[in-house]
Amino acid sequence: MDATDLGLLVLRLVVGLTFAAHGAQKAFGWFDGIGWAGWQGIMVRLGFRPTLLFAAVSMGAELVGGLSLAVGFLTPLAATILVGQLIVIIAKSHWANGFWNRANGFEFPLALLGGTIAIGLIGPGAVSVDALDGFALSETIRLGLFVVGVVGGLLTLAVPTLTRKPSDEADEATARS
Repeated sequence: MDATDLGLLVLRLVVGLTFAAHGAQKAFGWFDGIGWAGWQGIMVRLGFRPTLLFAAVSMGAELVGGLSLAVGFLTPLAATILVGQLIVIIAKSHWANGFWNRANGFEFPLALLGGTIAIGLIGPGAVSVDALDGFALSETIRLGLFVVGVVGGLLTLAVPTLTRKPSDEADEATARS
């Protein structure tokens, strides 16, 4: 194992297990998390409909995608899903708070995004399930998957706006007054 493979292993473990822990907070309430019911409530507040679908997809992206990234299994696909998830996280939960994490800004999810993109573009390294089973994608395909992740995240942000019923807008206006 060379230094590059060791560096990729450390990066995958830190980023992947961080995601998996956040997914476990949402799914099971572990690590002082809000649990499944609490996560669905947040998805309602963020305006995602159908709530159950968006809650399940986002929780699964973090839990399953994070574990997959950590062990280096189908790494480019895991990175694609997590890039999309991070775009949504930054835009919906952190952007309005500015950069710094102390104010719940986007500093922390941006760091995860950088690590995820690096892993997705470089590959998982020699110490991974992908390396053991010979799974590898060309650089062109890895770049294409990065674009798919970005587009998927942006489309996810657009869906609540496109599917919002007029009664939702009236409810939100009432809630703001």
